[in-house]
Amino acid sequence: MEFLAPEADMGGSLLNELGIGFSPLPRLENASAASTRKAATACSERNADLIVFAGGDGTARDVTEAVGTRIPMIGIPCGVKMHSGVFAVTPEAAGRLLADLAKSNRSVHRFREAEIIDAEEDGVLTGRIATRLFGYARTPSVPRMMQAGKAAPTLSDEAMLDALGEEVASEFQKGVLYLVGPGTTAKKPLNALGLSSTLLGVDAARDGRLVASDVTGPEAAELAANTRAHIVVGVTGGQGFVFGRGNQQIGPDLIRMCWPRDTTVLASAEKLLTLPGGALLADTGDPDIDAKVRGFKAVRTGPRRSIMMPIV
Repeated sequence: MEFLAPEADMGGSLLNELGIGFSPLPRLENASAASTRKAATACSERNADLIVFAGGDGTARDVTEAVGTRIPMIGIPCGVKMHSGVFAVTPEAAGRLLADLAKSNRSVHRFREAEIIDAEEDGVLTGRIATRLFGYARTPSVPRMMQAGKAAPTLSDEAMLDALGEEVASEFQKGVLYLVGPGTTAKKPLNALGLSSTLLGVDAARDGRLVASDVTGPEAAELAANTRAHIVVGVTGGQGFVFGRGNQQIGPDLIRMCWPRDTTVLASAEKLLTLPGGALLADTGDPDIDAKVRGFKAVRTGPRRSIMMPIV
């Protein structure tokens, strides 16, 4: 197995640190979108068999723009949003998959076309997460290790979710700090209270008022210190992530404090029933917390309705 990588920050430094030899590609000064496209093009010119990249949907778009479906790719998920179908379910899964590919003949592995999906800025500005298909890429066909592309809720779900938001908002307790994750479904309780919210961020509310909006991880932890906190999150459609995709501001320490009693998970029944593998996922970056949330959790799907889901 031979590694190709740009010298310095876009791969070369890491391989040097790990003591792994590699064939250097032209040095790129910074990890910009243009540099990503240049690196992917250089891999194509060297007849690479596989491109492995770390990032989110923007990086996946850049790599795909450069090589299309000519070279298969594996995305190591470490961006804010990973809607596209080329990402492994966890960084560890990406490593295991790469090791499997290295041990065997590449020709025996099946590859599939996966959607490259990203959020549109116009959708964010109008208060609804609007995603767009930007193209297709080839990726290993290993459902246990590769995530599916994100799916949006159908319009028929909206009335049920609105009613669910009213119910959850009515249960908010006095003096409790509610940390509400990103996404249209998670924000339903805040909408029911008439509070403005940050669609792609984490907002904090207490006693019917917005305490802070679009908080960072350290800010969320500081707000939750010395008080009872409660987490409200949604489920990533088509993938099933509860923690670790888009809501990294809700970090391991907060989850440790609030799980399971002070954590509410909201999703439409259709979203849950169409998840690949029929399970929810957690990828917090902390193995102890991932193990803590493993098991079963009741996901609320409508007024007085829930579905018990496994988290793996």
